[in-house]
Amino acid sequence: MDELSLDERERYARHLLLPEIGSAGQLRLGQATVVVVGAGGLGCPALQYLAAAGVGTIRIIDDDVVDRSNLQRQILYSDAEVGKSKAEVAAQRLRAQNPLITVEALATRLMANNALELLAGADVVVNGADNFPTRYLVSDASVLLGIAHVHGAIHRFEGEVSVFLPSGPCYRCLHPNPPALGTVPSCSEAGVLGVLPGLIGTLQATETLKRILGIGLPLVGRLLLLDALTLRFRELRLPRNPSCAACGDTPSIRTLTDASGVQCASGESVNEMNEITPIELKAKLDRGDDFLLIDVREPHEFELCQIPTARLIPLNTIPQHLSALDPDAEIVLQCRSGKRSADALQFLQANGFTNLTNLKGGILAWADDVDPTITKY
Repeated sequence: MDELSLDERERYARHLLLPEIGSAGQLRLGQATVVVVGAGGLGCPALQYLAAAGVGTIRIIDDDVVDRSNLQRQILYSDAEVGKSKAEVAAQRLRAQNPLITVEALATRLMANNALELLAGADVVVNGADNFPTRYLVSDASVLLGIAHVHGAIHRFEGEVSVFLPSGPCYRCLHPNPPALGTVPSCSEAGVLGVLPGLIGTLQATETLKRILGIGLPLVGRLLLLDALTLRFRELRLPRNPSCAACGDTPSIRTLTDASGVQCASGESVNEMNEITPIELKAKLDRGDDFLLIDVREPHEFELCQIPTARLIPLNTIPQHLSALDPDAEIVLQCRSGKRSADALQFLQANGFTNLTNLKGGILAWADDVDPTITKY
């Protein structure tokens, strides 16, 4: 289509008044494909503004479900959607917001064996993931595919935004290597000001639209930092690193790597993580089975509630406890929702532990399925 319909002219009238956009720019938006990885705090505002702006195809990748604790900041969801797929609910909201665009909901986890396929064809990838393995995976895949990558991250009262290009700088120019296990807490561990992801996600949408339209000065080679407590912005120069493993002069990253460090090209299989349901764990406890239940949450969380017999070993202290743990023993790992314990499982697996299981849904699922008197937070 080389001209706008009447519906489009009415909907995007304020864009058409801008000489920098006009009909040609709006058509360019309508022909664009944007992939948003993570429909959480950052993804929600980014998705809403991209849909409202008329980005023609939006692909949402998120394997999580809505939790009541999300509602403080993830504004696409309501109490009625608790337990439902974030990708599916977000897609329904966006289709209702703008029926002129195409919204694809992929309720799956971005992994090394599917990232190249799921991101293929995108003009821009917006990363709203709240964990480092996915951030590195998105960055590396974007470089390999030649796609622009709009980065955003939040922590407590602080946030950051940048735009990474396949030619560099990329995310690995900012952080060459992932941080040590458990050294950087997630929002579920450290908390976050509810409005902060709205600010950062909106900035990500702004940079995405600028990239598609080819207007303005993009945040390429620049890292924008926001302190919400003082409402001050700082900007740091971020040059391309010639020695970068992804975008450097002699890049070494030719295949993608999953969270456990296992290299894997597109289409190859990755190791499946063993999981146990709360009902199954309760049966093991009732039988008196010989296994170690490790709770990887923080001490203040452990004080709020715990599963009987659980031993507290916070995630960031697991490396120091390796020598005290039997690598052949049966170990069940548990946290609040199952994410931190999955990270712990992968770390232990990489260090020679062989009989590991993750509690699916964490202590929140335990409260739902086994002990409703337990404190949910």
